[in-house]
This record gives sequence, structure tokens and C-alpha cells, in this order.
Amino acid sequence: MGRGKVELKRIENPSSRQVTFSKRRNGLLKKAYELSVLCDAQVALLIFSPTGKSYHFGSHDDIDGTIARYKREVGLSISNERGLRQTQVGRNEIEDMKRTVESLEERDKHFAGEDISMLGMRELKQLERQLRIGVERIRSKKRRMISENINWLKRKVKMHEHQETGSNGNSNPILLDPEADEMVD
Repeated sequence: MGRGKVELKRIENPSSRQVTFSKRRNGLLKKAYELSVLCDAQVALLIFSPTGKSYHFGSHDDIDGTIARYKREVGLSISNERGLRQTQVGRNEIEDMKRTVESLEERDKHFAGEDISMLGMRELKQLERQLRIGVERIRSKKRRMISENINWLKRKVKMHEHQETGSNGNSNPILLDPEADEMVD
């Protein structure tokens, strides 16, 4: 005994329509699964209920790959999706950079002694330590530069003494390079 033909038209009773949708959806998902297993086919199935809920099946758990393959086959561009993703990534990077700039500007103000009224004791101690380290670096750089200038001036004095005593012996003047450690003929 076979089933009779069902007339294909919208089911008016909402309860019956929902029951039919649920049964046929499950049957369709089962058929998609069977087709993928029996025939080793790449299958993707998307179903949206009348209420907007989505149901899907993808063979090999790769529905995105199957959809991308379909788009390539029919000539649809998948670059729009990539472009949208890249745009969102770009926006996120911009937001991160803005936050970083704001943080650095705030930190710069703190180093200048501005806007420190909202800092707690811990932040103030950390700022003080960072400033102390910075001052030591500046002093070290100054000492090195002063030492280099003193050495350069000593070489210059020696050169003048050398020229005045006439012990140079040749007529070429001696040139001094403040960056170099030696006199240059």
C-alpha cells in the first residue's frame, strides 16, 4: 500500500505547517547525510524556518568550504567576504592603535608632571622610578659627551703645542676630527 499524492500548496493551519516543516526538514537533513556518506559527495544544505531559525548540514564538517567551492564554480566573488573581514580587522587595528596613542600621550603628560592628580600611590611610585632611570640615562650620556669633548680638546691642545714647537717636520697641517680618536695628517 503506497502513499497517495500530496497536493503541493501552502498548509494553512500553522500547527500542521510546523509539524510538516519539522518532519520534512529532518528527512532532508538525513538524505543529505546519506548522499554524502554513500556517494562520497561534498554536500552543503542550508534551511531557514519561517521564523528565521537556521539549520545546516555540511559533509566533512566543512560547510564554509563547500559554499566557497560553489561560489567559485558559478563565478561568484568570495573576495567581498574577505574584504569585509579585512575591513573589520583593519577597523580593530585602528581602534587598538588609537588606544595605544591615547595611552602613550597620557604617559607623556605624566612624565611632564601633568594630569597626575588621578594617579594612585602605586602609579606615582612607578612614574618616579621611571623618571629616576631616565635621569640616570641622561646624566650618563652627558658624562660621556663631556668626556669625549675633553679628550678632543686635549688632542687639540697637543696639536697646537706640536705646531708651536715646530717639531712637526712637514708642511702639511694636522687636522682634527672631533669624532675620531686620532689626529689626521
